[in-house]
Amino acid sequence: MPLHNRQSSIEMLELLGVVKENGNEQQSFPPVHTPLSYDYVLVAKTINNQERETFRKQTEYIEELKKKNFKVTKIIDDNLVFYGIQAPKEIFEKYRYLLKVSDACNWSSDQSAVSLSTRIRIVHFILGHTKIRSGENLRELIKMKVFETKFCLHEKKKQRELKAGWARWTACLQGQPITAVRNYFGEKVALYFLWLGWYTFLLIPPAIIGIIIFLYGISYYKHSPLLNEVCNSNTTMCPLCDKGCEEWQLNDTCIYTKVTLLFDNEGTVFFAMFMAIWATLFLEFWKRHRATYVCEWKVSDWSEEEEELILELVNDVNCEPKKFKHSYWTSSLIFICVTIMILVIISLTSAVVVFRVIAADFLAKYKLKSLSSHSNIPVMVLGGFLHYFIITIMTRVNWIVARKLCDMEEIRSFASTEKSFTVKMFTFQFFTYFTSLFYAAFILGRINGRPGNYVKIAGRWRLEECHPTGCLTDLFIQMTIIMVLKQTISNVFEFTGPWLCRLWKGKRTQKLQRKCAHCYLKDDSDTKDGDELCENCKLRDWLSNYRLNDVDSFSLFREFLEMVIQFSFTTLFVAAFPLAPLLAFINNVIEIRLDAIKMVTLERRMVPKKTNNIGVWLDILEAIGVLAVIVNGLVIGVSSDFIPRLVYRYHYGPCAQGTAAPDTDCMVGYINNTLSVAPMIYVNDSYKYSENIPPGEEPFYCSYKDYRSKDDYSHTHQFWIILAARFAFVILFEHVVVICKFIAAWFIPSAPMEVKNCRLSDKLKRLKEELQSFEA
Repeated sequence: MPLHNRQSSIEMLELLGVVKENGNEQQSFPPVHTPLSYDYVLVAKTINNQERETFRKQTEYIEELKKKNFKVTKIIDDNLVFYGIQAPKEIFEKYRYLLKVSDACNWSSDQSAVSLSTRIRIVHFILGHTKIRSGENLRELIKMKVFETKFCLHEKKKQRELKAGWARWTACLQGQPITAVRNYFGEKVALYFLWLGWYTFLLIPPAIIGIIIFLYGISYYKHSPLLNEVCNSNTTMCPLCDKGCEEWQLNDTCIYTKVTLLFDNEGTVFFAMFMAIWATLFLEFWKRHRATYVCEWKVSDWSEEEEELILELVNDVNCEPKKFKHSYWTSSLIFICVTIMILVIISLTSAVVVFRVIAADFLAKYKLKSLSSHSNIPVMVLGGFLHYFIITIMTRVNWIVARKLCDMEEIRSFASTEKSFTVKMFTFQFFTYFTSLFYAAFILGRINGRPGNYVKIAGRWRLEECHPTGCLTDLFIQMTIIMVLKQTISNVFEFTGPWLCRLWKGKRTQKLQRKCAHCYLKDDSDTKDGDELCENCKLRDWLSNYRLNDVDSFSLFREFLEMVIQFSFTTLFVAAFPLAPLLAFINNVIEIRLDAIKMVTLERRMVPKKTNNIGVWLDILEAIGVLAVIVNGLVIGVSSDFIPRLVYRYHYGPCAQGTAAPDTDCMVGYINNTLSVAPMIYVNDSYKYSENIPPGEEPFYCSYKDYRSKDDYSHTHQFWIILAARFAFVILFEHVVVICKFIAAWFIPSAPMEVKNCRLSDKLKRLKEELQSFEA
């Protein structure tokens, strides 16, 4: 479509630098032609013994393809056999006709011509659904080592164009040629990069605000009376364990207090509200941009399941439809299995809690002065690394379990299977990543008990306590470690893995002579029907693709999963980690080019898939947006000391009665106000808690963080006021933010009016054409 007919949404994306389109990209595809390098390639190991079962099945499968009038070219290279597969034109003509009579797919732009990406998709489907007499399909034959692998081929010319304008590191700050990506990799990959580009661009405002909040935290703690109160305190705190631990001084944790006040201040409340509304705006604007592009691509009403029916008919005219199946027994069994798996994940990630408790007790008991301050930062760091290790192991386990559960369901179509797998895998990963963080945010330091009656693991190790300035730093440290490690290590392996694999395969395979001049000319010019490369150049092309890293149906799923988990980190606990959007933005700028370079130059060509949305991922993102409101409200209201400080400022502090001097800071005395005391007596060379002090003995009092009476350890009146204020804030915060989210969602239509009008005009034009054909 010419540039001047473009939708304003695309022009806005170009202006913002998210995309970089070519006005000629939307023109119709070239007519059906025979590609130089075939539609698909199968690879097998050379078998000298023709009596072997493997050779028989390999030959039988090739014969089945020939019965369907497929052209198969066999080239042998040492211990490898390459089969070049080329489908007949009749298949594509049949596909075009079925598109025309389809209920949902008849508005597709493929109706006038079949692009190479569409050819690949059709051939891929037929190859996967062609069976030999014993009933095995290609996937099962590959598992049986009858064939080693299968892949579609990169187009050298298009590959060079994408590499020059997109898949290179120097293009990090440039827009993406989304339409060119769509023409080469299909709509599914193009929508992923469009979504990722829009997500990355919209991370700029929260990244800037997060930096401002961080700088505000620096200026806040420098002038905060709370910092002076801790650093200049002579308060003696209660021991961290019951046996072998000594009391400690509050001023030993001055550095820890500085870190805490960086993130636990009034600015984080505003930031949490902003991020909850930001998530809604991001998704609503994404829906508009998606609608614009799918309208341009003529796939607005596309149905993936209906296309599978068309492809089944193209493959076999006598095929029977796959029946929808549902079993309450199977559904109940899967639900039970998912529940058990979630409980197992929670149990394993609880190992981080147990490790921290034991490590903190060890450091305190053995008096490692350089490590045993109450802040226990080394314990938090080690716990974060252990959590990342558990995430790495459980990711593999979660993948296997999710696949097995999907196999149990016997779902009718691949689209439904992918949706079911996505929901299960994301659920498992969510619990794997966030169980430990939810503990640090909402449980840590709140169920540990009191002096003389502490809650213990196995009756031996006391649960961790919060620092007098709050527990938010524990959450911040864990999130920092997981986000930095996950993004850094995954990106390194994501790039070096395929690169080393290609290098290794290149060393193991024989180098062929350079492409002949005649084939070079063919490669750089428009091909004609019947054009082919010579056998040596075909083999050279096939070998270069064979050496690339393999891809499968879930390759794009892995990229989406990684980004959606990152989106969860960026929105859920942003109140504890305002720098998360900045880290996400830096990672995504690299991730876009990393994925582009990997897909274009380091991996085999992904089978182009047609779609008009990002599937169930949109539902997951909307669920995360709602959960972000709840979690951030709880983090501020329950985890942080924002509410206790407000209560102290207006009810218990020096400014509460209005009689304080004009230069008095209203927060003076807050730390001491949050501490309770417990009596201890000296027994056998150490202090022990004692509620009954012997007559005539002078007890020693230590302090601990809580609002309890000195006499009977009952909660004070201030405790209940703070608890009521916490709940009131959470309810108010969530209602205000949810109302703002609904207003934002209502105010922004999911599709621009010009897109709706364009679709309406296009449908009317097509109906008129059909009516004219009928009357003629």
